[in-house]
Amino acid sequence: MNATKAVMEARTAGIQLDVEGDDLVLEASAPPPPAMLDLLSRHKAAIVLLLRPGVDSWAVEDWKALFDERAGIAEFDGGLPRAQAETLAYACCAAEWLNRHSVRSPPGQCLDCGGRDHAHDPLLPYGVEPTGHAWLHSYCWPTWYEARKAKAVAALAAMGITVPVGQSIKQEEQSEHLPSDAARELRAEETNLPFTGK
Repeated sequence: MNATKAVMEARTAGIQLDVEGDDLVLEASAPPPPAMLDLLSRHKAAIVLLLRPGVDSWAVEDWKALFDERAGIAEFDGGLPRAQAETLAYACCAAEWLNRHSVRSPPGQCLDCGGRDHAHDPLLPYGVEPTGHAWLHSYCWPTWYEARKAKAVAALAAMGITVPVGQSIKQEEQSEHLPSDAARELRAEETNLPFTGK
């Protein structure tokens, strides 16, 4: 069990979690069972870090507002069914999280494998100029990117934002948010992402 799963279990049990300073605040219609309190207590420090506004200074409410806004636009302005609108809103939130939590690394060493430039697979910069680049081999990029997407999924899940059950996000719906080289690589594939974005 980790902090993300503990938060998800608490939300499933109808417990709302919030952070005030270093304290974890619980709201529920009935007193939580002792086992749930024990679980949250064991993971308190990690849960506080997970729910505390990040370096981007967005709180959980800000992320939920973004999700609701994007879902509303897709549903009411775009005419999509609610589940599909929420799927697109989720993709937008995942891309926003990835953009707000950019990763940089110095040139000359692959961020994923630690290797140097190879004649057959040179290090390439992924990212954009204002936030900097992560330097990776092209064959290391997919693994690194999957790990980044998993972090986005975990962070959004901890905030109670999940993709509707039975929906998936197609790669082309994400590609506009990827580094340009990566977007070209992934447009050739159609993969269901574990959103069930760098």
